[in-house]
Amino acid sequence: MIRKMVAGDAVAVSNVCMAAFMKSVAPELSQEGVNTFKSIAEPEAFNRRAAQGHVILVAEKNQSVVGVIELKAGQHIAMFFVEPCAQRLGIGRALLDAVLEFANKDEVTVKASLSSVTAYERFGFKRVGTVAVESGLRYQALSLNPREVKAD
Repeated sequence: MIRKMVAGDAVAVSNVCMAAFMKSVAPELSQEGVNTFKSIAEPEAFNRRAAQGHVILVAEKNQSVVGVIELKAGQHIAMFFVEPCAQRLGIGRALLDAVLEFANKDEVTVKASLSSVTAYERFGFKRVGTVAVESGLRYQALSLNPREVKAD
């Protein structure tokens, strides 16, 4: 089930992000990058961003949060994680499809961790520019026209 995050979900959402991040992203980063991510993924940070109007959706399985996606300003995916044990079950696709309903621009962007670039490409995203580093986080910018996905 996909639904909007409520304040009581923030700890579970943070835990999902941290579990997936520590397994697949953290090993390629400096301590600065890991610390930057931890501050972004704190429960209070999720609640703050939700209060600022970010669309944050969660995927639930057996009444537990197993995935999260966050859309900022109707056009930028700020967080997108699925619990490692729940990956490759269609949860990421369901989250992406659901959040694209909230997209209000002709382009949805993401600054993807290098380990997730191929997953984004499977979803139809295209690389934009080269690999960059910001606050210790290494990423590849990608973009997607949400109308093209909705038309499929």
